[in-house]
Amino acid sequence: MLKNLHEAAGCPLGKQTEGPDAKGTATELAALSGLAPFTYGLEYSAPARGGWTIVHIGMLLPESHQVFVCAQSCLRGVVLSAAELNDSDRFSTITVDEESVLDGNCEEIIIEGITHILEGLPKLPKALLLFTSCIHHFLGTDMKLVFGELDRRFTQVGFVQCWMNPIMRKTKMPPDPFMRKQLYSLLRPARTDRRQVNIIGSNLAIRESSELYRGLKENGFFLKDICTCRNFEEYQEMASARLNIVTHPLGRPAARELKERLGQEWVYLPVSYDWDEIGEHWKCLSDLLELDWDCVWKSLKLWDIRKKAEEALIRLAHMLEGWSVVIDYTASSRPFGMARLLTRYGFRVDRIYADTISPEEEDTIAFLKERCPHILVCPTVHHKMAVLPRGLYEESGGRVLAIGQKAAYFTGTPHFVNMVEDGGLYGCGGILELAGLMQEAAMEEKDTGKLIQVKGWGCFC
Repeated sequence: MLKNLHEAAGCPLGKQTEGPDAKGTATELAALSGLAPFTYGLEYSAPARGGWTIVHIGMLLPESHQVFVCAQSCLRGVVLSAAELNDSDRFSTITVDEESVLDGNCEEIIIEGITHILEGLPKLPKALLLFTSCIHHFLGTDMKLVFGELDRRFTQVGFVQCWMNPIMRKTKMPPDPFMRKQLYSLLRPARTDRRQVNIIGSNLAIRESSELYRGLKENGFFLKDICTCRNFEEYQEMASARLNIVTHPLGRPAARELKERLGQEWVYLPVSYDWDEIGEHWKCLSDLLELDWDCVWKSLKLWDIRKKAEEALIRLAHMLEGWSVVIDYTASSRPFGMARLLTRYGFRVDRIYADTISPEEEDTIAFLKERCPHILVCPTVHHKMAVLPRGLYEESGGRVLAIGQKAAYFTGTPHFVNMVEDGGLYGCGGILELAGLMQEAAMEEKDTGKLIQVKGWGCFC
């Protein structure tokens, strides 16, 4: 049973920024300096588990099996992730103990362990994702030897090197983007299909509300995404694409690798909550696909979609007059951009929970500093966040709408949009759907404590 540290600490309900204990845990936008406004040492992990782990990302590779090789204490979390997905049959473990470390035979343990696992499966998988851990890096385990021998023993299985290595979390290539890159490592050179386009590096498929689908379909193109591949054969078809679109910043290493290895061109068109930027994205995509932008624009009726979205936002802002809106970085890779959109249509955005700020949002920050200087920017992993009171919901008379699980947790509101990584929302249609999700969240209370403990929200592999 989870213990509520906020109540156990004996803190009365009050404003998060008041009192000596709150020092260093919030800053107004007007006083924001730099892209990393908070100092860290010991870090707190809020019980909002919707963000994807490397286990969830790995499950996107169809007809694959995962094997984690690490100490028992480290295995607990990944085992629970697989169990929550009801996908334990696609998941195995090899325990690293003190004896194996002292004997120095880690390579043999991995090779024989994988052999035992594969020979015990009813059917060989098309791919095996092998996750090694910190200890293997410390010991200098010869992974080239390991994969060479496994390739020799099981020629029909594609082996993928993965990391479960938290010591690399703040390096140039942390486990998350590395995992997204490795998902595509089994794609083999294929003849280019000039009508195929891929989405690369996203955990969630773009929703049908996005005009991207219709824009491609009406012009003779079709879209592929690992999130929607039903089998390994469909996955391999991604190697034929003429263009890869990256919508999430952590997907860029994957696109770069595919460009280098398969020669696939790519373009970074991130999720945006700015109408002009969205238009620029569609213009860029039209040019890359050799389409007439004016015809595409008219065909998609982008102005009509934008008008509907603006009308929906204005109506909702009027309905939520007197409400506070709070946003967190797990809900969107562009939380400040989302805040700028909402403030333009009359919403009162009070807080943004983000430990660091993406350089992509510097211009947005400058806009918000001028228009909304009193918005609070709050961290999520600062150690004091474990005990500070979460009283905004009660203080406001229950009128708090959160976008994101951490925003809901830290404010204590049951009115929240439950999404991670922009929830597949994309383009003008995505903004229109966001307005609908916000209205639904305002009208219906959710069981916050129950929902935010579900790991890897939206992963149904």
